[in-house]
Amino acid sequence: MAQVSANAQQRSRHIARSTLLVMVIFAVTKGISLLQTFIIARFFGVGREYDAYVAALRVPELLVVLISGGALAHAFIPLFSGHLARDDRESAWRLASHVVNTVFLVAVAVSALVFVLTPVLVPTVIAPGFDALTAAQTVELMRILLAGTIIFAVSALFSGILQSHQHFLSPALAPIMYDLGILFGVVVLLQPLGLRGVAIGTVLGAGMHLLVQVPALVHYKARWFAELGWRDPQLWQVVRLMLPRIVGLGVFQFNFLVMNNIASRLGVGAVSAFDWGWRLMQIPQTLIGTAMGIVIFPTLAGLSALGDERGKRLAMTGALRFILIASIPSAVGLWVVGRPLISLLEGGAFDASASMLVYGTLRAFMLGLIVHSMLEVVARSFYADKDTLTPLWAALIGALVNVVLSFVLSDVASADVNRVFLLAFAVPASLGDAPLLGNVSGLALANSLATLVEVGVLLVILRRRWSGIEEGTLAATLLKTTAASLIMAGVVVAVEALWSALGWSARGTLFTIGMIGAQVLLGGATFLMSALLLGMKEVFEIAKLLFNRSTRLQEAA
Repeated sequence: MAQVSANAQQRSRHIARSTLLVMVIFAVTKGISLLQTFIIARFFGVGREYDAYVAALRVPELLVVLISGGALAHAFIPLFSGHLARDDRESAWRLASHVVNTVFLVAVAVSALVFVLTPVLVPTVIAPGFDALTAAQTVELMRILLAGTIIFAVSALFSGILQSHQHFLSPALAPIMYDLGILFGVVVLLQPLGLRGVAIGTVLGAGMHLLVQVPALVHYKARWFAELGWRDPQLWQVVRLMLPRIVGLGVFQFNFLVMNNIASRLGVGAVSAFDWGWRLMQIPQTLIGTAMGIVIFPTLAGLSALGDERGKRLAMTGALRFILIASIPSAVGLWVVGRPLISLLEGGAFDASASMLVYGTLRAFMLGLIVHSMLEVVARSFYADKDTLTPLWAALIGALVNVVLSFVLSDVASADVNRVFLLAFAVPASLGDAPLLGNVSGLALANSLATLVEVGVLLVILRRRWSGIEEGTLAATLLKTTAASLIMAGVVVAVEALWSALGWSARGTLFTIGMIGAQVLLGGATFLMSALLLGMKEVFEIAKLLFNRSTRLQEAA
């Protein structure tokens, strides 16, 4: 028993430190992304040109996700990790070669087909509300971006191979290189080429995303076999596992195509505002949910292959507790600090009206930050068991909810309902100018509510399948974290009120940055003090896992 406890603690410590590493690197990535955002916002704001760029990204992103992204990784990693766990490296690399070669050919064929069909897809499916000039620009940008799809077909699989080896540094650095390529397009090519330069930089970033992972593959003595292996039963097992996940991810992307379609009819800037709100929400969601999901998945897959049900359950529950502790205060913080934070982007084409539109969308994504982060772990718990069908059914239910609510909430302009939301979350009147419902913010709220339904369905099934998911502990963590976050919000709002009373709110960017800094520091300190008073031992357990280097493990063994 002592050995089992020591192994569990060692595994928890490895997960915690790997997650911290991935979070730090993702934070750098998001810092670079914010710099891109700042420059692009100054040039284009939420106008027609940026609408075209956002719409042009939709299909290439969809192809990357379906061909070589989440679908392939979640089908491939459990099988590849199983070979590694059994120390059968020959079979592992042969399987990897078969998958890489096949996926590359599929990516080339599909990208070429879409390249030809782009003039038809844009005005009929992607953005029927665009005028002829904006639609033509969307077609041109999409054709450039399709080249990156082929590169990512291989690069994303490289990331899965390295993560199966419990190596997270290179896959985490890859997005930084990708963003550096985009940044080059923004800084160097934007002025002479416009958004074509950003698209070229995106393709360059995809190439850098691939190359930065090659040294690590060499370190792990990767082998490549020049064969398609279409008679390999394990390749077809990967395909069988992929298909439900492909449909599930297709449903997810279909949601965005529907919302993009609706947003294109809501006036100039609606598509851009939705994208800005999604991108800003994705900053903490990536740092919290995606980082934890990436780190925990190989562990869950390995435990599932070994039949360690208790270890798998504890690992999943621990990951969810971390996500709740990190995402709830982040979501509440975005609600109360989001307006001054977005105002820092103002300038050039990004004016105050654009800022308010984006802020309204961001607030509607507050719940989405929490549930999207949870989904990263909950869905992977099924994939670790080689079950890709159950998450598909849950995704279909969520998609149905999303489509219905998207049509309903995008047409709602109820000031009374908006006031109820503001009152419920104790938001000061100064922050109530951006409507939570109606227009493009209704699309964001629909997405958040649909994801909540999807996560709820999966948790209910997982609880029955695993004979419990430590739901009492999760409920206690949820309630205590919410209470501490609301106390934190009160302090943050008080800081803003004091700043305004002193007449510092209208003194320019430096004073706004100073206020945000004070809100973050005092709010964070308040959250930690509240956590201590509420007996949230999880916060301190995480710190111990990250920084305690004592010899308890050796003593336990």
